[in-house]
Amino acid sequence: MGSLSLQGGETGYALTRFDALLAWARKYSLFQYPFATACCGMEFMAAAGPRYDIARFGAEAPRFSPRQADLLWVVGTISQRQAPILKRIYDQMAEPKWVIAFGTCASCGGFYDNYTTVPGIDKIIPVDVYIPGCPPRPEAVLDALMLLQEKISQGGRTDKLVVPPARIPEHLNKLRLSKEGGAAPQQDQSKEKAKHE
Repeated sequence: MGSLSLQGGETGYALTRFDALLAWARKYSLFQYPFATACCGMEFMAAAGPRYDIARFGAEAPRFSPRQADLLWVVGTISQRQAPILKRIYDQMAEPKWVIAFGTCASCGGFYDNYTTVPGIDKIIPVDVYIPGCPPRPEAVLDALMLLQEKISQGGRTDKLVVPPARIPEHLNKLRLSKEGGAAPQQDQSKEKAKHE
């Protein structure tokens, strides 16, 4: 939606679709439910504090009843015992609802490679945005919130999003591309020959 300014006694009108207006309203009125279980909770508190001013995104009001919330922040490690509770909380939330996996442990289990830890909350509930990092920086949290708002404004829930790291080193990016079978780095044949000779 564009901006419109009227001066003096001018009058005007704006045209839009109802679903676009509804998506715009949802984008700026998120009621969050923080489900913090571990050390990432401290980082979540830092991101929610006045220094990073999450209020400017319209997502500053926490609701400690899932029936009044539409954004679930899963912050920290989820154990097998907590998994049914998390699922029940998600089921009780109002529709439409969104989920953000905060940190490595919530996204993929982190370094807990054991039978007591859930290897990612997407085994239990659908996730809209993943935030990598142990713990993630507040800037990554704000990036995730903006990605989710963009997703809400587009009206779709199909694609999962991952907050990209600030900078991927070139050698890791080439390695990732070659593993995915995408644009693998071209090897210079003449340099390889020179090495062997």
